[in-house]
Amino acid sequence: MDIDFLEYKVRNGDTLNSIASRLGITGEELKLFHNSHCQRMNRIWFDNLNEVKSVFVPIYVKTEKQKDQERKNALPSSPLSDSFFAKTYKVTEAFKSPFEPSLTVDYSVHLNVRKDKNRNHYLLSYSQDHFISNGNPPDAKMSSLSITCMESIMPIDFIINEQGKIIGLADHKKVTQTFAEKRKDLQDFFIGEIAEKYMDTFEKNIADEEFFLQQFQSTLVFQVLLPKMDWFHKKTDWTENLYFLQNSFSIPCNMNIVQEDENKDHIKTSLRGSNTEFYSLQEIKSGHKFNQEAEDPVSGEFIIEYTTHKKNKNLLQASGNVHLWREAESVQQHTITITQG
Repeated sequence: MDIDFLEYKVRNGDTLNSIASRLGITGEELKLFHNSHCQRMNRIWFDNLNEVKSVFVPIYVKTEKQKDQERKNALPSSPLSDSFFAKTYKVTEAFKSPFEPSLTVDYSVHLNVRKDKNRNHYLLSYSQDHFISNGNPPDAKMSSLSITCMESIMPIDFIINEQGKIIGLADHKKVTQTFAEKRKDLQDFFIGEIAEKYMDTFEKNIADEEFFLQQFQSTLVFQVLLPKMDWFHKKTDWTENLYFLQNSFSIPCNMNIVQEDENKDHIKTSLRGSNTEFYSLQEIKSGHKFNQEAEDPVSGEFIIEYTTHKKNKNLLQASGNVHLWREAESVQQHTITITQG
């Protein structure tokens, strides 16, 4: 609403709502507009306008269609633009469960997105480093080994379609060859039968292209950091398949969207979903569905929030919260915050 206004003389039978309806706005919007332009003693408090002689009304009022177009123009574009992502993000993940000690992990993510001009998709170069566990560098030998093995094959190039969804690996053979070449150096540092078996398992897992890709797709960082771009433009509820745990199966969730457009520089998009199919905690953790209906199913909630810049349309910040509970008991909570680094 522009600040230009005129003074409307109240006539017999006028109410706040009747004046507002002729302007195409609500009575509450007109009251707020008037009160922001008048002296304190002339503020309006009630709809009936008793004893009110005049009301300040806006000269120009944007239609709902104009407002909707402005909101659309302030949102990230769909299809994806290579300017949506920053080069580096700082990530913090926290895990809480009544069955295990709490864990907080901090690390950095590096992205390089470029359009494949010969095809209708993008290439995403992804790497992560600078891991901190509960405020300290990983001290356990196996934790250090698992991180080092993963870092040895990075950056990894993924194929992303125009809606922002990962659809494959750009060069799976390169991933397996890179680890094979670097394994000898790892073996010189990580000595022993346990380390050898871990590297055997790691090499076997990355050799399975479908399994290796699904490992990334099912992580919370990938689900939050790499949104489908049409999410930002949803106006009604929809169904989305989401992973509540890594290496599990996806579960359909009923999603809804709320957007806050109060800040002049950025817009906040909040997505909330709850599972529409129900499984036991054992099924979700193992990644295998049983043939019979679960006797003790868990319920789940998935919350994702994005802060994006209105002008350059890039992702400033994101957060996610995945919560599983059985009856009134919380059984798993996983949160993530992602900020430009």
